[in-house]
Amino acid sequence: MQQQLEKRLQELKHEFETGQVRLQELVRQEQALRETLFRIGGAIQVIEEELARANSENSHDGQPG
Repeated sequence: MQQQLEKRLQELKHEFETGQVRLQELVRQEQALRETLFRIGGAIQVIEEELARANSENSHDGQPG
């Protein structure tokens, strides 16, 4: 019985360590994705501002955009 418990304990410790490593990987992936989304959001904002400025200039000039 004791051998079975020791074996199961080792299995659980191994699973726990594997889970911790996987969790760390997922946290790194999450951070990378957040950074990517932040950059994309910034690019969207710049393009929207440029389009708004261009539309504003075109409407003042009386020219179609």
